Amino acid sequence: MTRSAGVAVALVVVGLACQEVGASLATKLFPQAGPLGMVMLRLVFSAVLLLIIARPSLRGRTRAGWLAVLGFGLVLAVMNGLFYLALERLPLGVTVTIEVLGPLTLSIVASRRASAWLWAVLALAGVAALAGGGWERLDPIGVLYALGAAVSWAFYILASARVGREFPKLDGLAWAMTFGALLSLPFGIADAGPALFDPVLIGLGAAVAVLSSTIPYALELIALRRLEASAFAILMSLGPATAALAGWVLLAQHLNWLELVGIGLVIAASMGAVRAAARAERDAAGRRAATETPDEPFAEPVA
Repeated sequence: MTRSAGVAVALVVVGLACQEVGASLATKLFPQAGPLGMVMLRLVFSAVLLLIIARPSLRGRTRAGWLAVLGFGLVLAVMNGLFYLALERLPLGVTVTIEVLGPLTLSIVASRRASAWLWAVLALAGVAALAGGGWERLDPIGVLYALGAAVSWAFYILASARVGREFPKLDGLAWAMTFGALLSLPFGIADAGPALFDPVLIGLGAAVAVLSSTIPYALELIALRRLEASAFAILMSLGPATAALAGWVLLAQHLNWLELVGIGLVIAASMGAVRAAARAERDAAGRRAATETPDEPFAEPVA
């Protein structure tokens, strides 16, 4: 591994750690603001920071572009809302593990290879191990929220790609985050109530936004300049492990050995699915290159 790649790996790991510290802090604030109140604070502060950094323009946008932004904003609000509602009822490591099933399923379907279903079976075994760790520890409603967040994450990937094609730099994300924040306002205000007048809570909400969104996103952008996308995706698959560690250290959420095995199996399935998808993409690119006809005939070799 080159020094540049090593730095990139460290940045991704730090970003993951910040994300889970932010989630842990949000969990501690649920008794004051409620999960939807914390979602609102996170989205509002994230939107403000993005608007300041990106300074996106309203001009020159197509109808399709704005529809993509509205769809992305809706997905952001729903995904974060369901994730925090799940966190209220489930351990952090378990919640993130279930949520990862969304992009994992998308990777398996996109690979279009029979071998990819091996990773689906492995992921299913991981989920079974989580369940075997004790359903009495896993609130059924919390599991449903986490599964909803998993589906939303898959839609997030698709919506993000669409917005990225329609808007330059961070413009589309800034507008989508703003729309998502607006959608979260009535639910967050109803959930948090008078607690929103507490300046300490507002400050901690800003900290959650910076830890969970701003720092990880910035570090990921830097890392992506030094790492292949497939390597980056594999590192991101470690999310359940960092979440379980953060839940143990910061929230005293202890997992039994079977639940840890389940998390490990889902991580392994995620890594395998990412590698399979990357291999399929390389093979497809190779086939396209082999069938392309050059525009100009090859020159005869000079004697």
